[in-house]
Formats: sequence, structure tokens, C-alpha cells
Amino acid sequence: MMLRNKTAAIYGAGGSLGGAVARAFAREGARLMLSGRHLDSVESVAAEVRAAGGDAQATQVDALDRDAVDAYVDGTVRRHGALDISFNAIGLEDTQDVALVDMDLEDFLRPVRIAMQSHFITATAAGRRMKTQGSGVILSLTATPGGIGYPNVGGFGPACCAIESLSRNLASELGPYGVRVVNIRSAGSPDSRVFREAVEQGGERATEFIDKLRDDTMLKALPGMDDIASAAVFLAPGWPPGSPASPWT
Repeated sequence: MMLRNKTAAIYGAGGSLGGAVARAFAREGARLMLSGRHLDSVESVAAEVRAAGGDAQATQVDALDRDAVDAYVDGTVRRHGALDISFNAIGLEDTQDVALVDMDLEDFLRPVRIAMQSHFITATAAGRRMKTQGSGVILSLTATPGGIGYPNVGGFGPACCAIESLSRNLASELGPYGVRVVNIRSAGSPDSRVFREAVEQGGERATEFIDKLRDDTMLKALPGMDDIASAAVFLAPGWPPGSPASPWT
């Protein structure tokens, strides 16, 4: 099992992608510290993991609250001795299907603000502990608009770009201490809640947009949530402290 004896904190674990990654981590033996602003959905995922024989604890945590996240990470380290994986999967509350020239300023700024505030808080909280440990992996997830211009995605595209930039810069600072900071850029998962709701509400127009996303991939196929979760599992093990696999030792 790739993640046996690893402790993983997942923010936004009650969402469809956060839950998929949680289940995949649990199958590989990780101890899960699951959190979100709404405890019911997080507890549902934790209960499913425990029913399958996994180890999961659900906690209500607002990833936009620095003090709350610091306390949560400190508690995780006290309980399990280390924090090995941190993954932020919270929703960005973005408004889409509106041209930028017609968009309200607050609708544009909201996802950028949520992305930067939550990812800075969760990633740096993890980074401070992992730097001391000499190991750990900080994961994030963005989408195609992080690298390709798309119409009518509002502030979501700039938010993806900002997350990816933060990931690169944090990686440059933490890499020498054996900590990996990795972003997964997904083309979008048709089986995720966000995509399903978009199709239900947008009809043919939403379907055409998804077709464009598919055509912009190299394989001409969109990844399912299990594919994203498998990528996260592959990236999560990291380097053991002092491992010769690390270029920083």
C-alpha cells in the first residue's frame, strides 16, 4: 500500500473531487484528517472510509481562517506525529458563463480571493511543519484555464493561474528541505458534481463547452474523478527524510 503510515489532511473533503481523493488515499492505507466548512458532507465521506476499514476523522474547519487551520495542523501533528500530505480541494464559488466585460467586479474577484487565501493558508501551514520534518507533499488541483485562455470562465481562469504560480514559488522554497509542492492540472471530470450541475443547468451550451475541453486534451478524453484521484495517489508518497531519491540530500 503506497500510503501506509502516511497522514493526509484534505480540505474540502465533502466535495466530489475531495471525496474521491480521500477514498483513493484510504485504499492505499493513509490516515485521513478530513475537513470542510460543512461537517455533514465531510462526515459522510469519513463514515464511508471507516466502513471500508479505513482510518478517517471528520472536522469542521474553514480553510479561509488561518488560526483555525494552524490549530488543525498542530492537532494533526500532535495526534499522529507528522503531517505527510496536504491537499486543498475547497470550492472557489466562481461565477461562469458571463463575459468579463459584463461581469460584476465581486463575482470576478471572489474565486481569486478564495483561491489565494485558502491555498496560502493551508499550504504554508503544512509547509512549516513539513520543513521541520524534512519531508511531505503539498498538492493542489487546477483546470485547463490555468494554461489556456477560455471565454466566459470569469475569475476561475485567473484563480487557476494564481494557484499554479503559488505552487511553483512555494516548491522553490521548500524543495531544499525535502518537501514537494505539486499542482495537478485537470481538463475537468465529467462525473464531478460541478460538471453534472453545469450540464443540467446549461443544456446544449454546456455540452458544447465540455466538448471543447475534451478536444483541447492530448488524448481527446476527459479524466474521471478516479483518474484525478489516482494521479494524487501517485504524487503523494514523497521522499522519506534523507532518501537518496531526493535531489536535495
